[in-house]
Amino acid sequence: MTLFLRTGLAGAAFAALVLTGTPALSETVNLKASLNGAAEVPPNLSKGTASVAATYDTASRKLAWKGTVSGLSGNPTAAHFHGPAEPGKNAGVAIPITSISSGEATLTDAQAADLLAGMWYVNIHTSANPAGEIRGQVTK
Repeated sequence: MTLFLRTGLAGAAFAALVLTGTPALSETVNLKASLNGAAEVPPNLSKGTASVAATYDTASRKLAWKGTVSGLSGNPTAAHFHGPAEPGKNAGVAIPITSISSGEATLTDAQAADLLAGMWYVNIHTSANPAGEIRGQVTK
């Protein structure tokens, strides 16, 4: 009877573990970007600056950001996360930014790998600088 009870309890514990699964290992990574005209490719003399603070949740693959902008030559016409690219190189749009003040997006595994490897940058465009007025690399 004792052996039967022990076996039954062990089986029940194992079944509970299988049914509930194991908790996902999640990490929140803090990221930032400081934008200016000197970081543009090619560089420009813009007096504009911006700061973007972001978090990336590895379990949900959600990137969330908040930012501030000042001193641009005019209103922003577009803003994006670009990548993959190291500083001094250009790349295509990875994620459009509809509001620099706050937003979020769910990334693919490839996008997340590039972001966490420091291969993304933020670019803000204006009418006077349609290719980008200010830029900053996203770093941990």
